[in-house]
Amino acid sequence: MAKQQDKVTGCLVFSCVGAAIGSFQFGYNIGVINAPQRIIEDFYNETWIQRYEEPISQDTLLTLWSLSVAIFPVGGMLGSFAVNPLASHLGRRNGMWVNTIFAVLAGILMGFSKTASSLEILIAGRFFIGLHCGLVTGLVPLYLGEISPTSFRGSIGSIHQVSAVVGIFVAQILSLELLMGSEKMWPLLLGFTAFPSLLQVFLMYFCVKSPRFLLINLSKKNETKKVLVHLRGTADVDTEMKEMLKEQHALQEEKPVSILNLICMPSLRQPLIISLVIHASQMLSGINAVFYYSTAIFLKAEIQEPVYATIGVGLVNFIFVILSLFLVERVGRKVLLFIGLSGMSLCSIFIVVSLLLLELIGPYVFIIFAVLLLLFSIFTYHKLPETKGRSFNEISASFRLMRIPGAQLVQDGEVQALQATSEV
Repeated sequence: MAKQQDKVTGCLVFSCVGAAIGSFQFGYNIGVINAPQRIIEDFYNETWIQRYEEPISQDTLLTLWSLSVAIFPVGGMLGSFAVNPLASHLGRRNGMWVNTIFAVLAGILMGFSKTASSLEILIAGRFFIGLHCGLVTGLVPLYLGEISPTSFRGSIGSIHQVSAVVGIFVAQILSLELLMGSEKMWPLLLGFTAFPSLLQVFLMYFCVKSPRFLLINLSKKNETKKVLVHLRGTADVDTEMKEMLKEQHALQEEKPVSILNLICMPSLRQPLIISLVIHASQMLSGINAVFYYSTAIFLKAEIQEPVYATIGVGLVNFIFVILSLFLVERVGRKVLLFIGLSGMSLCSIFIVVSLLLLELIGPYVFIIFAVLLLLFSIFTYHKLPETKGRSFNEISASFRLMRIPGAQLVQDGEVQALQATSEV
């Protein structure tokens, strides 16, 4: 009976595709700003001359370009703060729906920045797309995790990263001069980001709502069952309903958790630390620095066609993220994370000892990434629990018992007994 539930249905695939468009946007807007740097800088200079009748200084140009790049993560940070209230009040699906407004607005601003001869409009567009992507990084994984069956949760959860990598790769391809990376076409290259979101507006209307949100947040049992039947392709969803009802009951009995509780309670502090460190390991791995500045790095390395070398980096990234999609349920999350972090630490060391790159990036910049990645690898090996094949309730129960010496992640049949032990 469990095998009947744990299958990939058309409804599940469609809902994943609809949500993954947001992840595509995240990757696209990381990769799109790299290749046309010189062309956009020329646009800044031309705009400056029109306004002030003199060329822009190198320092001012550097500041404006840095702002154009850095305003994206600033918007992302602000967007991430809004994930919880948006997901809690509107729901995961409707939250993604509303979020498309920021992407469409950003695409319009960036697409018409050259026509308006306004560098401020372009920078504002980068801010709004950053806001959109900040919300995406919370809403999409949350939605994917809640619509997926337990046995496929790792693979389906990986769709977020796969789509982001596809977005980076597509941005690198479209940035070729013969496509959209030319002086005339670069506004369309940046403004293109509005079109996937317009498609998402249409697709999300037909995507199911999160069954977990419907039951746990809204207590709509009948609607939840209908959604699960569509997602699982079977009427036998009682086991999954019971699992979510247990979680709802546990949440209702728990008191509201403050930031102080998160820090002081061992059962909450441990998953908090793990979550923060794992997310930090991605942001501080150095990969974003590579994607933002790979063209400049390859130019300094005297590669004749740096754009194609950048595409090569994107292709390798794409191949391995697809590989992880098939390995995550077989090998487990912890092993793949450890291998990835350790490998990137070694690669950062290789960059440090490369004289060509060292001259460009300054003395030993990537040694910071190498050390951080090594520390993240050690943390992953010792602290990260394996969650392969575990339900949310099992994982939660295991964390509550981490203060008990020797306690490990538990199977579903052990959850109630262990919870009773924890209450004692």
